[in-house]
Amino acid sequence: MDVTEANDDSFGIEVILPQGGKTAPCCPHGPTLLFERVSKGGEKGRRFYACSACRDRKDCNFFQWEDEKVSEARLLAREAEKQSKRPLVTQQEYCNRFRKFSALPLDEKKFCQDCQILLLPGLHEAHSSHRSMAVSPAQLTRPSVLLRPLDNKKSNAQYLFTERSSHFLLDSLAALGFTKVLCVGTPRLQELIKLRNLDQKHKPMKSLLLDIDFRYAQFYSQDEFCHYNMFNHHFFDGEASGAVLQAFLQEADGQKVVMVADPPFGGLVKPLANTFSLISQSWRKLQTSDSSNTEMPMMWIFPYFLEPRILECFPSFTMLDYQVDYDNHSLYKHGKTGRKQSPVRLFTNISPKDVVLPKDEGYRFCSICQRFVLFLNKHCAKCNVCPSKDGREWKHCSTCGKCVKPSWKHCQACGRCALPAHPCGLGQSEDGCFSCGSREHKRKACPLKDSHRISNHRSKAKSGGKNVSRHPLVKPKAKRMSGGARRAKKMAALSK
Repeated sequence: MDVTEANDDSFGIEVILPQGGKTAPCCPHGPTLLFERVSKGGEKGRRFYACSACRDRKDCNFFQWEDEKVSEARLLAREAEKQSKRPLVTQQEYCNRFRKFSALPLDEKKFCQDCQILLLPGLHEAHSSHRSMAVSPAQLTRPSVLLRPLDNKKSNAQYLFTERSSHFLLDSLAALGFTKVLCVGTPRLQELIKLRNLDQKHKPMKSLLLDIDFRYAQFYSQDEFCHYNMFNHHFFDGEASGAVLQAFLQEADGQKVVMVADPPFGGLVKPLANTFSLISQSWRKLQTSDSSNTEMPMMWIFPYFLEPRILECFPSFTMLDYQVDYDNHSLYKHGKTGRKQSPVRLFTNISPKDVVLPKDEGYRFCSICQRFVLFLNKHCAKCNVCPSKDGREWKHCSTCGKCVKPSWKHCQACGRCALPAHPCGLGQSEDGCFSCGSREHKRKACPLKDSHRISNHRSKAKSGGKNVSRHPLVKPKAKRMSGGARRAKKMAALSK
C-alpha cells in the first residue's frame, strides 16, 4: 500500500504506516503519522512525525524526527497543549444540556452564532453581546444547517451534501437492505436518517456519526456521535467511544451494517484506507465464520482522479458514475456540464449493478459492464468498458490502445495522448518508476526501492550509528517575496 504523494518534480512525501506495535507520539489530534521524503532518484530522507489531520503547520505545529530524543520538559509542554485544546464541556454534559434545552419554552431557546453553542437561560447574560438567534424544533433536527461549516481547506473543511445527494444515498442504502449506517464525516446523512425515522413511513434505521467536529456532540447522544479523527482511527474520548463503535458494528436479528465515508478531499488516501481497513477488521471479527473473509460494505466518497490510489488500497472497490454534489461548494454542483461537472464519485465494494442510479438524472444501465453509467459514457467495443471518468464522452485512440478525454490529441513526440498545448517531451518522465526512472514498473514494485535505505543503514553502522546530517535532504524554500518586492528587485536590476 505504499503511496508517494509528490509535491514537486524533485521529491515526494511518503506515509509510513505503523508496524510492529510501535507507538507514535501524539498531538492534540491524536497519534501522529510517520512521513518520509523520497527524492526523484530514490534517495530517502530522514523520517519525521507530523499531525495526521492538519496539512498546515499553522494549524498544528507538531514536528518530531523519528529518532529524536524528546526531553521531559518538552513532553510536559505537549501534554499541557493537548489539555488546553480539549473541549471545555464533555459529551455527557452536552447530552444533559440538550435534554434541558429541548424542554425549554420556544422563546427561551437561543443559539449563539459567535460561539456556535446552544444557550440555556443561565448563559443568556454571558452571551448578551454576541450574535444569537432563536432556535425552532425543526432546526434542532438539522444541526448541519444551524452550525457554520468549518472552512479550513488544509485541515477540516466541511462540504455538506445537497438534499439530492443525501436522499439518493439513503434511498440506495435502504433499497440494499441496510439497517445500520456508520456515518464517517457525513453529518447530513445522519440527520436525514433520524428525520426519516420520525416520519415512521420507512423501515427504521440506526446511525452513528464519527466526526472530528465536536460541535455535533451538542445534538446527539453518546450512542449517536463519537468525536473521531478518521486519519488515524483515533477516538478523542478513548475506550468508551471505541466500545460504542464495537456495539454498533454488531449485527443481530437480520441487521446489516454499511459504512459511508466522506473525507476531506485533500486527505492522504493511504492513512484513510488504513483506518477504513481497521473498521472493516473490527466488523469482520464480530461476524460468523461464514463471513470471516468478507469486507464490510463500504462507500467512500472522493474525487474520481484519485481512483488509482483508492484501487491500490482496495482492489475490490468500483468507482460509480454518480456525481455527488454539495450545498456549500461553488464548483461541486449538480446540473453543470463539460469540465464543470462535480468530480466527486462513490467508490464501493457493493456490487455496482445493485446500486441503481436515477434515470431521470441521465443515468442508464450498461448490460455489458453490468453497472449504471452516465448517458454520455458510451461503451467502447475496443476497450470493452464504459471508459469515461469525468462525465464527458471519451474517444478511443488506436495508437495508445485506450480511450482518452475528448480534448486530448495524440502526440507523436511524447508517444501518448495529451492536451494540444501540453509541454511536449515532458510527458515521458511522468510515467514509470519514481525511484529509478524505469518505465517498466512503478516505485512500489521497484527492486531498488529499499537499496538506498540499506546503504544508508550500513554507512551509519560503520560510523557508529551517528547521523552525518541533522537536516532533511531538501533545503527549505526561501520565504516567498511579495509582488511589490519582486517588482522593486526587477527595477533595480534593470537600472544597473
